[in-house]
Amino acid sequence: MKFLGIIPARYASTRFPGKPLADINGKPMIQKVYEQALKALDHVYVATDDKRIEEAVKSFGGKIIMTSPNHQSGTDRIAEAANIISQNLKLDFDVVINIQGDEPFIQPEQINSLKSCFNNPATEIATLIKAITNTAEIFDPNKVKVVTAKDNRALYFSRSPIPFVRGEDQDKWLSQNTFYKHIGMYAYRFDALMKVTKLEQSKLELSESLEQLRWLENGYWIQTEITEHESIGIDTPEDLLRVKEMGLL
Repeated sequence: MKFLGIIPARYASTRFPGKPLADINGKPMIQKVYEQALKALDHVYVATDDKRIEEAVKSFGGKIIMTSPNHQSGTDRIAEAANIISQNLKLDFDVVINIQGDEPFIQPEQINSLKSCFNNPATEIATLIKAITNTAEIFDPNKVKVVTAKDNRALYFSRSPIPFVRGEDQDKWLSQNTFYKHIGMYAYRFDALMKVTKLEQSKLELSESLEQLRWLENGYWIQTEITEHESIGIDTPEDLLRVKEMGLL
């Protein structure tokens, strides 16, 4: 199968303007993400609507696609970019992987895990999940939980604690069930990506503010794969300072 990695990158950010260009040990953040992705993929592009990001990517020899400034989500941006790249290269890609531009710690093993999900011909979309080991995360609405079928197909995502452990004190829930949190990186079969961007927003999606619920409501097969790697996104300048203080940079 032919895999295409796309890193959507916006300059405008309420909490961290210019985030893709934040300095990490002498390199812009987007370069760190790009270099990590190249360890698992032959084709990697940054998709942006900003000239400053375009110039930065070209300066380190990266591949860049300019997209419309009117996209409502990163998924829409990568769909446009995937079409342009496929036409320019005259290649029919089987799977497009959406790599978050604010996660310089993305591991090649995580990308390879996503790729393996498409060994199942039923998989239309794939994503990663990680076992929760901290009780507080179960009840944190900023940590998206997921329940799966026996074959690891996603059944539902929620900001609420799922499943609910009836008749047990909350501090004992972890001993009664395995809880998983969502690690927000997606891969799509090319045709599925083009279709999901045309779907209308759904009631569940609007209720939980989770885009993937739109896909589930419309019957798409979302395969999950368990990862041991933590997601470490950098959403604010304080996040960047914290990871530096932790010695991760």
